[in-house]
Amino acid sequence: MKKRILSGIQPTGNLHLGNYLGALKNWVHMQNDAEALFCVVDLHALTVPQNPEKLKQHIIDTAMMYVAVGIDPEKSTIFVQSMVPAHAELSWLLSCQAPLGWLNRMTQFKDKAGAQQDKQRLGLYAYPVLMAADILTYQATHVPVGEDQKQHLELARDLAQLMNRAFKDGLLTVPEPQIMGAGTRVMSLKDGTNKMSKSDPSDNARINMLDDDDVIARKIKKATTDTDPFPDTFSACGKRPHVENLISIFAALKDISPQKVCDTYGGANFSGFKDDLADATIQAIGPIRDRFKDLKASPKKMKDILNLGAEKANKLSQETLSDVKRAMGLPVTYR
Repeated sequence: MKKRILSGIQPTGNLHLGNYLGALKNWVHMQNDAEALFCVVDLHALTVPQNPEKLKQHIIDTAMMYVAVGIDPEKSTIFVQSMVPAHAELSWLLSCQAPLGWLNRMTQFKDKAGAQQDKQRLGLYAYPVLMAADILTYQATHVPVGEDQKQHLELARDLAQLMNRAFKDGLLTVPEPQIMGAGTRVMSLKDGTNKMSKSDPSDNARINMLDDDDVIARKIKKATTDTDPFPDTFSACGKRPHVENLISIFAALKDISPQKVCDTYGGANFSGFKDDLADATIQAIGPIRDRFKDLKASPKKMKDILNLGAEKANKLSQETLSDVKRAMGLPVTYR
C-alpha cells in the first residue's frame, strides 16, 4: 500500500514556533514522499468552550498558515475536519467497540481535567476515539505525532486491530508512527519545563507565527536562561531546561545538531547567542508571515482550496466508512 500520512492542528488561536518546528516544518518535507492529508481539526477544538465567530476565523487562519509554511495544495489534501461527516460517524462506530478501560488509561484527559473530572464534557473524554477515526477513515499508514499524542496513536492502532479481529481481516489499516525531526517538542520561552502553548497566559512565553521582527527579537532577548556560561556539550543541559530549549530551537531552525550549536557558542555569554537566535527565527518566520498576509488578502482562494480538499477527503473517507458499515451489518444503500 502506498504511504499515506494524516495529521492536523486545532484552530484554537494563533499558531506559534512550536507548531512550526514540531509539526508544520516536518509536514512540508513529508508531502514529497507520501500521499499527504492535512486537516484543520475543528471538531477537536469543541472539547473546550469556543466563541463561534472567533472559531470561524481561526479555522481559515490555520488553513492559511498550512499553505504559508509551504504545504502545497497541488501535492497535499488540505481540508477542514467538520466538512467531512465520516469523521464523526466512524468515531461513533469505534466508540461502540472501544473498551471503557482503554479510555480510562488515557493520561491526557486526566492531565487536562485534573480534580474536576466529573465536570468535564464527554467530548474531552472521547477525544482519543475521534482522533482514531480521523486516522483510520483515511487508512493512513503513518501518523506524525508528538510525545503527548503517542498514547492516542496507540489507541488508534488497538482499535484498528480490534475491528479487524471482530469484523473483517484487513478492514482498517494499522497506522505506524512517523518519526519526526529535530524540534518536535518546543518549550516555553519563560519556563523550559512546560511546552510552548497557544493557551499560555503570557504572550512572551511563545513566538507567534505572525509576530513582527521587533517582537520576536524582544521575546527572545527576555527568554529565561540561567547564570552559568553557555554549555560546551549538549549533554550537559540535562539540568538546564531553559538553556536546552533555546539550543534545541536554534538547532531545529538551522537544521544542525544541538551539539554543533554548543561547539559554536560554548563558553560564550547568552546575549550574543540570543541575537543570533532572534535572527534565525526572523529569517524562518518572516517569509511565512508575508505569504500569510498575501493569502489573507485573498480569502476566496483559501476557501476554494478547502472546498476542493473536502471533496477529495469525502471521497476517500466514504470508501472506508462504507466498508466498515457493511462489515458491521449496517446498510450503505438499498437497491
